[in-house]
Formats: sequence, C-alpha cells, structure tokens
Amino acid sequence: MTINCNGQLIDLNAPKVMGILNITPNSFFDGGTYKNEADILSKVNKMLVDGATFIDIGAYSSKPNAEFVSVQEEINRILPVVALLMKQLPEVILSIDTFRSEVARICIESGAAIINDISAGKLDEKMMETVAKARVPYIMMHMKGNPQTMQTLTDYDNIVKEMILYFSERVFEARRHGISDIIIDPGFGFAKTLDQNFEVIRKLEDFQMLDLPLLAGISRKSMVYKTLETSPEEALNGTTVLNTISLSKGANILRVHDVKEAAETVKLWNKLKK
Repeated sequence: MTINCNGQLIDLNAPKVMGILNITPNSFFDGGTYKNEADILSKVNKMLVDGATFIDIGAYSSKPNAEFVSVQEEINRILPVVALLMKQLPEVILSIDTFRSEVARICIESGAAIINDISAGKLDEKMMETVAKARVPYIMMHMKGNPQTMQTLTDYDNIVKEMILYFSERVFEARRHGISDIIIDPGFGFAKTLDQNFEVIRKLEDFQMLDLPLLAGISRKSMVYKTLETSPEEALNGTTVLNTISLSKGANILRVHDVKEAAETVKLWNKLKK
C-alpha cells in the first residue's frame, strides 16, 4: 500500500485526500472557476493547507455527454498549470486526470507524479506503455465506453463481479507493461445507474480481494444530489456521509472538491480505529 511519487514514498495504509483542480470550462460542479494564475495558486495552496496529499488536475470534463476536446486543446489547458504549480509549489504531488498518453507524457516530463486514467488504458493503447516508462503510479478507473456514450452502457448481470473481472484483466495488462504502483477507482457515476452506484458502494469491501489501494471519487456527484433531490452545490454533507462509509469499507484515497471536510473525516476515522 505504498506508492512512489517522484521518489517520495506515500503510505496509503493511512487514508489520504486528493484535491480536485478542474481547469475545464464545463465540469459539473466547478467548471470555469479558476481563470488565472492567482486563482489557481490560491486554490491549490488552500487544498494543501487543508490536508490534501495529492492534487488531481483535469482539463477534459468527463461528465456524462461531455463535449469532445482535442488532444492539443487539452495540452494547452493543462500544461501551463502544471508548469506554474511545479515552479511555485515544487513539493506538490500532482496527479493528471487524462486518458491520453501524449498528455500524460508531457505532464510527467513537466513534473507530474501520478496518472489518473478514467479508461484504464482502453481509450489509448499507448497509455500503459507511457506510464510504465515513466515509472509513475497509475490510477485505473472502471468505465465502459467513453464520456459521450457511457450512460447508455449500464447493463450488468452482476455489476461488482463484472467490475472485479474488469480490474483483474486491466491490472494483468498493466503488470505486463511493467507498471508497479496501481490504484483502482470503481468509477462512481461512470456507466452506472443511480442504484448501481449504491450497489457498488454497498459492496466496496469486495474490491479488497484485488489487494490494491482503492480510490473513492464520490464528491458532489449525482448519486448524492439526485438521491437527496438537491444540487451539486448542496451535496457536501451527503458527500461526507458516503466518504465515511467508503473509509469503513477500505478506501485508501478520497478524491474530493472539499479537502478540509474530507481531511477532517479521515482524521476522525483514524481516531475511531485506534
């Protein structure tokens, strides 16, 4: 449960928080919020002070039916932010939320330490080779299709069983390429109905059979706000509840918009376990 991030060993036996930095104009919760360097630095500094171990940067919205963005546009959005953060905050551990090997390669060369791939290598055949060559940790998520089609691909006979098989196959492929540090993400909201999301979280401990760190990305998603008949802006309390349940079922990383609240959740959870 230890991963190597640019030479720094991070122990995931104690749960960690990953703060989300969306630099897209159309993300479901905070799209278009950070428009200049000062805003970005202020946000990242706050997340680090509030308790984030990792900062996850995304430049391609993967919400359902998200618009297509070219590789070059994604690079144009994300590379200046990576360069800025590595210059101003050189100790920050940056995760890059991308399914494209060229974006991953360029960001790693600029100092990023983790690749977070919603497709587990299925949308770019060169991704695993790129990650293996760079020797960085790889977060692989469960999804079917792509952001434009995934919500039409929700037929399962046994969703958790099929997901574990999916991860077994993708982990085998990653190991074959030479990737050492792998983290799995069940992909809440990706190719899953509302009820299926809750079925996955209900059986989240089953994924421990893979013997890999587990990331839970539930923050302000529709499984929270649609169930509560509210909005993403009002979904923080519900997110905290489901994050707590995720920790109880073995989650090692909480990927969140609200770092302070997640870090407090982890602190209380750690105290409870003593």
